[in-house]
Amino acid sequence: MTSLDSYAITRKWPASHPDRIQLYSLPTPNGVKVSILLEELGLPYEAHRVSFDAQDQFTPEFLSISPNNKIPAILDPNGPDGKPLALFESGAILVYLASKTGQFLPADAGGRFETLQWLMFQMGGIGPMFGQLGFFHKFAGKDYEDKRPRDRYVAEARRLLGVLDQRLQGRDWVMGDTYTIADIAIFPWVRNLIGFYGAGELVEFTRYKNVARVLDAFVSRPAVVRGLTIPG
Repeated sequence: MTSLDSYAITRKWPASHPDRIQLYSLPTPNGVKVSILLEELGLPYEAHRVSFDAQDQFTPEFLSISPNNKIPAILDPNGPDGKPLALFESGAILVYLASKTGQFLPADAGGRFETLQWLMFQMGGIGPMFGQLGFFHKFAGKDYEDKRPRDRYVAEARRLLGVLDQRLQGRDWVMGDTYTIADIAIFPWVRNLIGFYGAGELVEFTRYKNVARVLDAFVSRPAVVRGLTIPG
């Protein structure tokens, strides 16, 4: 394990425990994916709050490991071959941590790639589309008189929920009996859509009974309960 002192980000967020994974994040749908997985894995880590109010995400220190200025990011002091590894992009971090520990990602090639396809379904569909709906329903976009942009994302959110609901028919989780990083990626966004964004009625969420059932199971997991509030 190499010292983390050479990483500029540790000058803004010093590591009290440099032997642990360093998490730079906020409790947003993308941010909590990683804190939830870390809690599920029981890996020692240290969480640092990246304040959007203070525009921490644009500082040179944060950009040094997350050049797209998005949370979350991690710095693992014991990465591949025992060397530190910095990563940004929540999906990549989930795959890395699951691969590192051999948990929440099937070992067989078929199961692994099937899980990854549902992870990409969240990254390319659910996250961006639900986020746009949030903008047009809750934030500045709600003031637009023309509701066609909002309705475009309402229709797409409903379609995506329908795809997910069909997948979950007769299944406990996205991959069946096995809880994986696909669930950890998807359900914080579903929770945010009907909770923080307040768009449940707009997307007619009650129609998607399988999604609602699995969301309830997800938010009941102790590691999820903890991860949803990290960093505090």
